[in-house]
Parts: sequence; structure tokens; C-alpha cells
Amino acid sequence: MVCAFQGWNDAGDAASGAVSFLASSLQANRFARIDSEEFFDFQANRPCIRFGEDGRREISWPTVEIFEARAPRAPRDLVLVQGAEPSMHWRAFGAHMVDLAEALGVQVVVSLGALLGDVPHTRPVSMSGHASDAALLQRLGIQPSSYEGPTGIVGVLHTACADAGLPAASLWAAVPHYVAAAANPKAALALLRRVEVLIGVSVDVSELESAAADYERQVGLAVQSDPDIQGFVERLEQAADTEGQDTGEDLPSGDILAREFQRFLRQRGREGK
Repeated sequence: MVCAFQGWNDAGDAASGAVSFLASSLQANRFARIDSEEFFDFQANRPCIRFGEDGRREISWPTVEIFEARAPRAPRDLVLVQGAEPSMHWRAFGAHMVDLAEALGVQVVVSLGALLGDVPHTRPVSMSGHASDAALLQRLGIQPSSYEGPTGIVGVLHTACADAGLPAASLWAAVPHYVAAAANPKAALALLRRVEVLIGVSVDVSELESAAADYERQVGLAVQSDPDIQGFVERLEQAADTEGQDTGEDLPSGDILAREFQRFLRQRGREGK
């Protein structure tokens, strides 16, 4: 079972983008949907009105959808879970997902997330994560996360699975703080590559690779147009290249430069139009 949730856990839409791409590539079929009435605050996640094929107005409610997919040459079928992060009753939601996983014979639950970090867009995506046992952690091929602090539904679901004795792994990609508003296919690709190794699935990611290359090029052009942002990115690159060694320099405030960069991108977009 591979899970991703839009919202707090999903910087740059990287986690949800990875699962959506996986579902599309494997032509996954939806077979269930979580009842949104119990888990969503509709003032925080408002339903949307759309016109159906017959021209009638329909309400689309925020929800979590569950898909099944058969991957070529994979050892097992996949269950894909995606949707908005629930607003409430997280423990009950986690229990529902554990019950579903056990009923379907799921052997490992992989939750994906993405976080904002002081990382440059020009370097390989920084990955972190944790797992319920040492064997899974070794298969992840990354150092275990030492994070302590607020969590989202990804952390709650991972703990619920581990407490129930269901093997679980959580993968997180770091997204550049200074371009948080843009969808990040590069981070989505990095997450998907790890998922492939972890669960033995192989999909054609050429489309995602092309999107990642275009993302890096577009962000690079925007960065070059602003000397302050360019200097900030160069310092991040130096920090990444020295692998966290103390350079004796303090990085400028990421919050300030992120706001300035988003303002610059919006202005650039208006001028382009």
C-alpha cells in the first residue's frame, strides 16, 4: 500500500504527484472511497461545484480514494491511497486504514511526504525517512530521520501501522523553500524511484523525468534574474556540497527570500502575459 495526502505533508505536491503518476502509469482502478463526512472539516476543505456530463450541477466532496493496480513483473499488486489530508478523527482514520490493509493482505505500507527545506534546486533531492524495522530501513537506503515536532496524517498513519504490527516505511523528500508554491516533479521523481526499489515495482518515468528537467531549467532561469536569490542558492549549493560542514557563513533568512522569490515569480508571470 502506497499512500500520499495533499496538504501539510505535501510540499510542492511532490508526494501526491508521485502517487498520482504511479496510478496513471499502472492504469489503477478506484475501488473505494473514505466517507468524508466523518473526517473532513468542510470549512477548511470546501466541496466544489461542477457541471456533470448531463449539464447538471454536482458537488465534489473532499475525500480519500483507494485504487488497485497491477504492476508488470512486480511480486504483488498495489493498493494506492490518495486524497486530501483529513481534518479530524485521525486515530479513527488510521484504524480504518490499518483494518483495510489487513483485510487486503497488505504486507507493507509506504507513506510518502515532502517538506520544505533549505536545499538548492540544482542538487539531487535530499531524502529522509524511517521504517518500522531494520530490514525495511536498510532497503530504503537512507539514514533514519531524527525529526521531533508536529506531525501530519502521514506520521499518524505510519505509527498506527507500526503499532498494529504491520510493516511500514515513510519516505520524505526535501523541496526548496524558495520555490514552495510551484509543483515539484523533481522531488516526485525522487520519491517514485525509492518506491520502485522498496516494493519491486518498475514504471516508465520518462514523462516525469522530462517534467523534472523542465522544472529545474525554469527555476534556474528565474533564479538568475534575481541577484539576491541567486546568491542565496549559491550558498545553499556550497552547504550541500560540503555535506553540512560548518563553512563559517550564516545563510540569509529563507522565509524572507522565499517571500521575495514568490513575489518575483508572480510579477514575472504578469509581465509574460
